[in-house]
Formats: sequence, C-alpha cells, structure tokens
Amino acid sequence: MAKLIFFLAVQILILAVVSFAEDDGENFARTIDRKLLGLHKKEKLTHFKVYWHDILSGPNPTSIMIQPPVTNTSYFGAISMIDNALTAKVPMNSTVLGQAQGFYAGAAQKELGFLMAMNFAFKTGKYNGSTITILGRNTALSEVREMPIVGGSGLFRFARGYVEARTKWINLKNGDATVEYSCYVLHY
Repeated sequence: MAKLIFFLAVQILILAVVSFAEDDGENFARTIDRKLLGLHKKEKLTHFKVYWHDILSGPNPTSIMIQPPVTNTSYFGAISMIDNALTAKVPMNSTVLGQAQGFYAGAAQKELGFLMAMNFAFKTGKYNGSTITILGRNTALSEVREMPIVGGSGLFRFARGYVEARTKWINLKNGDATVEYSCYVLHY
C-alpha cells in the first residue's frame, strides 16, 4: 500500500511540474532539415493536359448547384459542387485519369466569372494518389483562362504553377461542357 501511495504521489508531482512549466507560445514552430521532406532534390517542371467534363444534365450529373444565384440575370452568388471526370482526350468515354473535386461559385456581377476551388485527384499511372490544388478566377467566356496551382500532395507535394483552361465543347441548352486544362506544375 505504501508503494502505491508513493507511486501516485510521484505521478501527481510529475503532472504538476509539466502543467506549470512556462510556455510563452514560442515553441509551436521549429526549423527542420529540408532533406526530411525530400526538398533537397532538384525541382521538376511537369506538363500534362487533361479534359474536364462538367455534366449538369441527365441521370448522373457531376456538377450540382447547391446555392442558386442571387438574381435570374447572372450567375452571381451561385455555388456548384463538382466531381468531374478528368480524361486523356476530349471524348467523355476516353481514359479516365482522375477526378476534379471541389466547387465553383459565381463571383462576378457583370460577366460570367467564377471562383474555382478544386483538386485534381489522379487515379492512374505514375501519379495515382497524387493531387494538385487549383484556386483562382475563371472568366468562362474568355478563350483562355489562367488559374494558379497553389499546392498538391503525393508526387506533387509542395507544388506550384498554373493551368490554362480552354473550352472545347459546350451545350448551350443544358450547360454541359468539356474544358481542356493544360497544367504546368513545379514540384520535387
């Protein structure tokens, strides 16, 4: 019994010392060796082209409006969630390389302009399991739209770069569209 009491007293003392140790908030960050994260390697520039299929119609749409626009005269204020196929070629039935997952929101009142926030999640080949994250402005009626790549995961960890989007096909009746994304990615 004496050993148990001694053991509990020691535990309480240790807990008290740890609890009252002064922490001025300066110990939340530390410098680490770049090699631990593979950042000592030479950076690579990878270019690839995928086709983004935004399907609003039919029994299995890949784009769903979750917030309607403020007025009927523009898309401003509308938000659509997406899980769009990324394919190797323009036809929808070509090889699926991954999915574009995220949302786009009507962010312009006087033109068709979107805030795009999406991950390209790759599901085949060398990049299987890797992602790039795109966050930027998309003026959908412009011939070429440029948006930044702000990060990535897997083989694209610490990625940065940009994409160029070009509409290849659009159905003006139902809104379905295919957009070419030419991606330029700097990564380790």
